Amino acid sequence: MELQTSAPNNERPGRVLVVDDIAVVRKPICMALAHAGYEVVEAESGEQAIKLAQDVQNPLAVDVVICDIRMSPGDGVETIAFFRRQYPMVPVVALTAYLDVELGVSLMRRGVVDFLIKPVLQEELRMVVKRAVEQRVNCTSPVCEERQVS
Repeated sequence: MELQTSAPNNERPGRVLVVDDIAVVRKPICMALAHAGYEVVEAESGEQAIKLAQDVQNPLAVDVVICDIRMSPGDGVETIAFFRRQYPMVPVVALTAYLDVELGVSLMRRGVVDFLIKPVLQEELRMVVKRAVEQRVNCTSPVCEERQVS
């Protein structure tokens, strides 16, 4: 199972899925990314993000997932684990208001490429997403090589 990239022709910088249960956090992130030229898809819960990814009739193609760690309903850590397991080529950036070093190390070991701390600084957001999209498009990891051979 693979989420396809949305930016193969480099017409747009890429598509980003932003997952956060708090609209006043999610909306400015989405607006900043849209202003930077990204196509943005929003999900207000991990459950909604997973449903978007699994929609057979309208499959979601994303280049990066930004996901809050603590949400209700739905656990951000479980949502991140889902995307890393089902779509290992898609970089995931964790979003949190509380930096928990132990959890951070655990998520990095599971493949999270970066962290953003709330409130998110727009310049940092753009830099992290740009780096993640480049990683997605120019993927050279063993996971990508395995996918290309299959």
